[in-house]
Amino acid sequence: MGRSFAQIAFTPLVKEQQAKRGSRTQYERIEKLSPPGDALSEYEKEFILARDSFYLATVSETGWPYIQHRGGERGFLHVLDDRTVGFVDYRGNRQYISLGNLGHDDRVALFLMDYPSRTRLKILGHATVHEGEGAKQFVEQLSTSEGRKLVERAIIIRVDAFDWNCQQHITPRYTEEQIVKVMAPLHQRLAALEEENKGLREQIAGRAEAG
Repeated sequence: MGRSFAQIAFTPLVKEQQAKRGSRTQYERIEKLSPPGDALSEYEKEFILARDSFYLATVSETGWPYIQHRGGERGFLHVLDDRTVGFVDYRGNRQYISLGNLGHDDRVALFLMDYPSRTRLKILGHATVHEGEGAKQFVEQLSTSEGRKLVERAIIIRVDAFDWNCQQHITPRYTEEQIVKVMAPLHQRLAALEEENKGLREQIAGRAEAG
């Protein structure tokens, strides 16, 4: 955990709970000695670009948190530089809850999961919404030509802090693509064995006919 994340997440009441439950000394050291943790390294960038989904949290005018799933092709969440990520927002169910929340409070939290490796990355930042002519540059940069007709806006997030979570309690899950890839050698081996069995059956049948 970097200092930036701790400074944002460890509010006075959070610190009070840490002190009460015995973890304050540990996290106080992190606040003082850890690197800033506000600029994405190549490791974070590669992780982000490999994701095909993430969760976006915003806060409503009434103080309620709201979490929305965002998904697309791998890499649809783009890394623009070491402090900026962005994506295009496609036409959906037209509830516009996240959009409305961002009009009230531009703070966001992103939660990115890699279930097979049981890894998760949290990003805290401020989001700006770009629509119309103001979004044209981002739409061209962040979307495929086939999908541009469905794009409603671009959302650009300035990274304030990030943190990697531990692997505890993450249940591994696999996509169909990942399962197919893992099973490919087995299918190839089965195909080879079936071909071998076919040849042996033909040999046996040939011998029987000759005898």
